[in-house]
Amino acid sequence: MMLFLSMLVIGTNTSAEEVEKEFNLHTQKSFYGFVRELPEQMNRFQFDSGFTFNYPDAVRGIYVTGPSAGGQKFNDLVAMMRETDLNAMVIDMKEDWGNLTYIPEDKEKYKDIIEPYIKKPKDLLAKMEEEEIYPIARVVVFKDTELAKAKPEWTFKKGDEIWKNGRGEAFVNPFLKEVWDYNIDIAIDAAKLGFQEIQFDYVRFPEGFENMDKSLKYSKGHYKDEIDGDDVQMRVKAVTDFVEYAKAKLEPYGVKVSVDIFGYTATLPEAPGIGQNFSKISEHVDVISSMIYPSHWTSYFGIPKPDLEPYKLVKEYAKLENKKIGELENPPVSRPWLQDFTASYLGKGNYKPYGKKEVEEQIKALNEEGIDEFLLWNAGNSYTKNVDYTPLTD
Repeated sequence: MMLFLSMLVIGTNTSAEEVEKEFNLHTQKSFYGFVRELPEQMNRFQFDSGFTFNYPDAVRGIYVTGPSAGGQKFNDLVAMMRETDLNAMVIDMKEDWGNLTYIPEDKEKYKDIIEPYIKKPKDLLAKMEEEEIYPIARVVVFKDTELAKAKPEWTFKKGDEIWKNGRGEAFVNPFLKEVWDYNIDIAIDAAKLGFQEIQFDYVRFPEGFENMDKSLKYSKGHYKDEIDGDDVQMRVKAVTDFVEYAKAKLEPYGVKVSVDIFGYTATLPEAPGIGQNFSKISEHVDVISSMIYPSHWTSYFGIPKPDLEPYKLVKEYAKLENKKIGELENPPVSRPWLQDFTASYLGKGNYKPYGKKEVEEQIKALNEEGIDEFLLWNAGNSYTKNVDYTPLTD
């Protein structure tokens, strides 16, 4: 009760760390002439969704779209997991265009962005509980065309028009706390449903932003005064601050927080345009998920055509990431995204068909470097059959 009162006094925008500090200052209080001793440790309020999920020995998961989660495909994927060592699903709850893929409790609040693929999310989670499948809610954050259209003052403009990338996608502004709260409210809704982890994706500025930031119109919020003149550090701080803020806001709901990040970010002090700093983001999450699909790399690590050498690419990346994570005081769990698709768009001679061998090679490379967790990406959720997902345990 004292913690609850402290939270009321401090205010809802106070971080979880500050609340804890305030609470510790009041573990002994005088009441009308006598001293009431409070226990040294008190359980903080935790929301109970009614579901019980155990964290797996190591998360081995797959990506699942809203249409797949709400249709027959879901049953097929459950059957695949039942027969293999896969044990987790990353399910789109807020997808790449900014729409919700499920029917939320507050239908009126989100009525303009509901694509009701998952009509009964509680039933979905009940099935996952029954099958012992660890549920992760994917929430796409700053790539949000729908929100940009609804709130043009929260986006980037080229002249009087909303700026869009070559795929027709708009981004909203990571400098603005209103954008943070909008996304965190959706994440809280997913946590209340029963998801055990919130995975934030597109936690960044648009790709190549350093080449166009001066030609676009947008607000820098309070960061303009906080970091004068250094646009790179301004972007890095905004992205990092969002992650720290989201983690504190989600703490009462008992969920883990993970963030997707470009693989190449771990190779740099920070990615100058998009605002991602691997180490700084990692300090504020439970799980870091680098997207290390071999097809997405240029000639890094001395590998001229990485898509042709999945084992070597993942092996070299894992060594580098281990070193970077090893330098952190409170390192997160590493759970990289791996490739289970064929990147034919790279052109003849630059790609190879990906199947059982290529998927297993990526997993083996991670496992050999002590990284036991991974996620598989296939946009259509058509995953390779007969894969050994624990190749080092045989």
